[in-house]
Amino acid sequence: MSSEQDAEVREYDVAVVGGGPAGLTAALYAVRLGQDTLVVDRGGGRAAMMMDTHNVIGVTEDVSGNEFLATAVEQVEAYGADYRRGTVTGVERLDGDEGDGDAGPLFRVESTDGTARARRVVLSTGFTDGRPDPPLPRTGRGLHYCLHCDAYMFVDEPVYVMGHGDSAAYVAMIMLNFTDEVDLLLDGDEPTWSDETDRLLSAHPVDVIEAEVTGTYSDPEDEDWLGGFEFDDGANRDYRGGFAMYGSDYNNDLAADLGCDLNGDGTVAVDDHGRTSIDGVYAVGDVTPGHNQIPVAMGQGAKAGIAIHMDLREFPRAIEEIEAEGPVSPEEAPAVSDRLREQAAEFRDEGVEVSADD
Repeated sequence: MSSEQDAEVREYDVAVVGGGPAGLTAALYAVRLGQDTLVVDRGGGRAAMMMDTHNVIGVTEDVSGNEFLATAVEQVEAYGADYRRGTVTGVERLDGDEGDGDAGPLFRVESTDGTARARRVVLSTGFTDGRPDPPLPRTGRGLHYCLHCDAYMFVDEPVYVMGHGDSAAYVAMIMLNFTDEVDLLLDGDEPTWSDETDRLLSAHPVDVIEAEVTGTYSDPEDEDWLGGFEFDDGANRDYRGGFAMYGSDYNNDLAADLGCDLNGDGTVAVDDHGRTSIDGVYAVGDVTPGHNQIPVAMGQGAKAGIAIHMDLREFPRAIEEIEAEGPVSPEEAPAVSDRLREQAAEFRDEGVEVSADD
């Protein structure tokens, strides 16, 4: 933006913080349902790290995470949403003279891209996976975090699970559904799993390796893939890949600052449509409870986008308002802003090739 634009406060119906699958789907639904929508995205995130896209119907596996997200950004922009690259530094609910009066809450969104005001805010800020210390293989080429996405890749292949808690032990046992070669790597740590988990683990053919990982080597037939790990006991052990299980750090600072209720694990508490405990604030995707899957995140984004539309739409007007102000005049329709009306006409005229469910 120019310096003159930087000084302006941009006005929107909906501001989405985060440009992952959940946030972009919420933006897609909101803007297609006539709400002026802003997306502020700092970039990165779990979806951007994907070397290949798995478990998304209609998207082939040769599509990388960055390609997947780039197509989604093109879609939301084609429908008229503003997509800005930047980091949101604060979200504040406005009261008094700065608020939106009887129309409900209003929020100021501060970011490195500038300042915006919005009637509704969607937090799609995700989480950061806990990582073991290097050395490590490349993410997506031997280091994985999503069992449900990637277990299929390791059918009849040697697999490691790295970690020392209950989740690591359970993932190691789950991987026996796909391969009979599963090692649980403590990487020099002491196990912290429960006695019950220990009993279960000892009854499953999982090898627990106590030695510390000191290096990696590549697959001699495909140098992009992990070949295995070197250990401080002098052993080399071959693996096609595996999973690091060191927990998650939820990016919930904005939600906490707004006063949203958080769950014990750090996720943001939401209802079935993404509403948080704060009126006008929604949360979707990996920052909320549930399976961390792209289709799940997209479904959450869609439901939030629809809920926001139903909350903000002008018509049908309530009986109480009609009794107080009279019937709706033809001049008041359509309620879609002039900017989105112009974008819709351009979309139709140019035949923009994007696809989305209605």
